[in-house]
Amino acid sequence: MHSVALQSETDFAGWRQAARAAVLAGRPPEAMFWTVADSPSLFTGAGETGEGGEPKAAFTVPRRFVELAGEVILHRDPERFALLYRLLWRLRRQHDLLDLSVDPDVVRAAAMAKAVHRDIHKTHGFVRFREVAEAGGRFVAWFEPEHHTLEASAPFFARRYTHMAWSILTPEASAHWDGEALAFGPGAGRREAPDADADALEDIWRGYYVAIFNPARLKVDAMRSEMPRKYWRNLPEAALIGPLIADARRRTEDMIAQPHAAAKANPQRTVPKPAVHRRSNDPLEAVREAAMGCRNCPLWKPATQTVFGEGPPDAEVVLLGEQPGDKEDLAGKPFVGPAGQLLDRAMKDAELDRAKVYVTNAVKHFKFTPRGKIRLHQKPNVPEIRACRPWLEQELEIIKPRLVVAMGATAVQSLFGRAMPIGKNRGKLMEVGAEMHGLVTMHPSFLLRVPDAVRKQEEYAHFVGDLRLAARAIAA
Repeated sequence: MHSVALQSETDFAGWRQAARAAVLAGRPPEAMFWTVADSPSLFTGAGETGEGGEPKAAFTVPRRFVELAGEVILHRDPERFALLYRLLWRLRRQHDLLDLSVDPDVVRAAAMAKAVHRDIHKTHGFVRFREVAEAGGRFVAWFEPEHHTLEASAPFFARRYTHMAWSILTPEASAHWDGEALAFGPGAGRREAPDADADALEDIWRGYYVAIFNPARLKVDAMRSEMPRKYWRNLPEAALIGPLIADARRRTEDMIAQPHAAAKANPQRTVPKPAVHRRSNDPLEAVREAAMGCRNCPLWKPATQTVFGEGPPDAEVVLLGEQPGDKEDLAGKPFVGPAGQLLDRAMKDAELDRAKVYVTNAVKHFKFTPRGKIRLHQKPNVPEIRACRPWLEQELEIIKPRLVVAMGATAVQSLFGRAMPIGKNRGKLMEVGAEMHGLVTMHPSFLLRVPDAVRKQEEYAHFVGDLRLAARAIAA
């Protein structure tokens, strides 16, 4: 028996090196025993911690296997190292092994990878941060993942909450972000995490959760499948779920009865069907109403009104601009001015139906400099972008689009949490969330400012091409 002691539960580099060396040494799977350095066993002999050094010979395996192994090793099953080595041993002689969907080893590894993906997705969805004042305003969350997925999950939060100092504590490890670098440390106990009383915003969040709860669309089995009960104890809204479910039937019956009662009282009057995204119980409407009173930055003072997003709540594409302009500020609707008219024409040329697209801006108030009767557009600064980001996050959380088209530098910075050159990143699909991608392009107002007619035509064609990519992405 040859024992290999890895440095940690997720020591993929160590497993890969030791496995390659063991295969080249001709050690069959039944002769290998895998363990972790801090958990010795009776089989561990002195000095038996791996082959040591890089093997002189080499062999190749499909890239699919390397990717699969990197995911499976995050699983909690202690037999995962042996399973992966067995697959590696067999792949040298059976190159199409991973294509055999009924092979027991392949089936088991695929199930482990799927469980890891699901665990990462649950972490992204159910981590709840609480602000800790005595820690300098740091936001701290407690979570208990099923598998060793913290390091794989943490970069998502670094991208999403770039400008916020936060920590995620789990029983086995912890992740810390200071606004610039991501670091990992030892695990913690539940008592080290803040309790529900530590964050004054939790009452606001619970009120928002009640406002967006739609009893008519409640599917208890699907909800429990997506949000298992074991996660409830870490969710501030958990105490509300039971009563909301219990009261759902009565609320649904009330909602159904109200239009009929109105029609009965006035038989000559036809009760109009409200627009899909303007329902009184529409979560977007609740957020829109809240945004009308936004005072997160000084831009609300000179602006006429908050200009919120507009479009269907189930849109697969969101077009994200910079901020409302003069026309939008007066009308209270996004993209109705010259840039909006150009955008409409480009969308038509790209065969992207605006009626099926949600349109919004990174900043919801018009920033300008008065010049007599004219209001000249001013670019929003970083604090103003940060102040408006929570509204965008709520829009995206509710809509859950497949693709967000970030138009212009401000939109890019708001979506990705950092400044990025448009030219180098234009036309690329980049991951924003678990099931959401971003596409970078120019803002349509840029096309209005291009002086040269030939270049303007070229830039317009390029812009239409970017929008066509968006149309294809949702059609696929």
